[in-house]
Amino acid sequence: MFMGEYQHNIDDKGRLIIPAKLRDNLGATFILTRGLDQCLFVYPMDQWSILEQKLQALPLMKADARAFTRFFFSGATECEWDKQGRINIPSHLREYAKLEKECMVIGVQNRVEVWSKEAWEHYFNQSASTFNEIAETLVDFNF
Repeated sequence: MFMGEYQHNIDDKGRLIIPAKLRDNLGATFILTRGLDQCLFVYPMDQWSILEQKLQALPLMKADARAFTRFFFSGATECEWDKQGRINIPSHLREYAKLEKECMVIGVQNRVEVWSKEAWEHYFNQSASTFNEIAETLVDFNF
């Protein structure tokens, strides 16, 4: 399971350090792709396979299913670590997530997300005010 929030800078060549706590669970190779909410999703290979099977089960005849599958798979790339524990984020993914300098790397259950610091702060501040209502509508359990 992935969890935690870390701030790192992306360099001019598009390389970003992923914290060791997250890196260990991603494995030697992993998948980086466009995520939702204008961030990037990073999946270990086993979780990517599960997601891939779910997306393959979507009905081909539905335009929304085709559009989402295209969006998700067209941005996907297989990655591996360099010697400093960095990943090289391709330019099309950096542009999508507006990654310029300061980045937030967060663990979210079965994946890692990479956000621009500005986008993460905006998202977090916007959703923090409605967290209680969101929790009530999604699931019924006690903390």
